[in-house]
Amino acid sequence: MIAINIIHNELSDYSREPLAGNRVIYVSRHSRFGTDAVLLADFASPRRSDIAADLCTGGGIIPLLWLCGDAPHAKVFGLEIQGECCALARMSIAENGDSDRFEVLQGDLREVEKHLPRERFSLVTCNPPYFAAGSGFANKSKQRTIARSEVLCDSVDVCRAARYLLKYGGRFCLCQRPERLADVICAMRDQGIEPKKIRLVQQRPGSEPWLALVEGRRGGRSGVKFLPVLMVENGSGEYSEEMRNIYGRYGDKSKWQDN
Repeated sequence: MIAINIIHNELSDYSREPLAGNRVIYVSRHSRFGTDAVLLADFASPRRSDIAADLCTGGGIIPLLWLCGDAPHAKVFGLEIQGECCALARMSIAENGDSDRFEVLQGDLREVEKHLPRERFSLVTCNPPYFAAGSGFANKSKQRTIARSEVLCDSVDVCRAARYLLKYGGRFCLCQRPERLADVICAMRDQGIEPKKIRLVQQRPGSEPWLALVEGRRGGRSGVKFLPVLMVENGSGEYSEEMRNIYGRYGDKSKWQDN
């Protein structure tokens, strides 16, 4: 409890949000999460034998969602450059009793070799910055700018880090805006990670996709499969059955905010 209180004192603005059951996640004004993180967690779905690493883990939302159920993997490591996000994740880990299953490391993914072992992981995930540097994206919060804009890392950096961490045949799953798909695919292939599955996400029937979920394999053969579009809402403006199923596994969706 003393350690948790010390972390609390280092944060000026945070809140405690529910996940499934009695599990929680700590968020702040600068460090929140949205539907994209929930969808990526579901898309990546660790397998029983997976050892996983989550890059740009933020407050640890993706690993924390995985751990809402009976975690099928041995352990998850999260790598995050921002100290406030790491502090929030560690508070969540402590309160949920996840210290034997989830560890957060503060560091730059461009120096991943300083923080995590090479070719140990069978699954790597990343919810990366969406906006190219100089694209016009601006936010008054420095923390939000780092999370949303490629000021500290880009697609090439992310894929290079994933290549370093992945075993041969391991999976790399990330989400990105559909207009950045070419960047993602080129960066993956340059690092020997072959795109294998792509799933687009639409808000409602007739709307343009707002998110792309991509899975690649290190050393995989050429050939990509497009999965059915994931529809967030049905024609009546309510959550689709698939979205209700996804959210239902993780808790109170009314507390979550889109990025």
